[in-house]
Amino acid sequence: MTRDNLLFAIIGILFGFIVGFMFASNMSQRMSAPPSMMGNAQNLPADHPPLQSGNPQDPQQVFAQVQESMARARNEPKNFEAQVNAARLEYQIQRYDQAVEFLLKANQLQPDNHEVVIMLGAANLEGGHYDMADKWYKIALGMKPNDVGVLASLAYMQLKKGDASAAEKAIASLEKVDPNNQDLPQFKERLAGLK
Repeated sequence: MTRDNLLFAIIGILFGFIVGFMFASNMSQRMSAPPSMMGNAQNLPADHPPLQSGNPQDPQQVFAQVQESMARARNEPKNFEAQVNAARLEYQIQRYDQAVEFLLKANQLQPDNHEVVIMLGAANLEGGHYDMADKWYKIALGMKPNDVGVLASLAYMQLKKGDASAAEKAIASLEKVDPNNQDLPQFKERLAGLK
């Protein structure tokens, strides 16, 4: 195998992993997580790489965009948008600890940014760091006490870790603020399974 063939094989494998993780993460979030986990396409920064649409992109181009975004964040540690963009990409490929690393830098640059605080909660939650997720979600609630997305995320987290008492309190808080929340029936059903 020549050096060029080996390079293309490695790029192909990495691209396959990235696309697979993005697809699996996207499907997982749609099936089990509250909608407020990491923002949506309308809230992406102007320099965010294009999202996959109906037209598949060249794998090398997608890989290059991901690499460029990560390098930019590392080379520009004081660039808030670069940190958030890199964190979103890391989150999409389920590298939650790396997402947290970029989000912590973004939080240092803009400590009052509510979206980044929520993203820190989400990345820690998905990474299995429940104490840290709880901390960041509570900070987010301190900024906006009736944030339905954060309340839903707290309920989801307590259900995920199996803490029936805390989940019940979180579900009650969510129901008080938004009694018609679409996640409530699912949360209550999962809570009944924990008891």
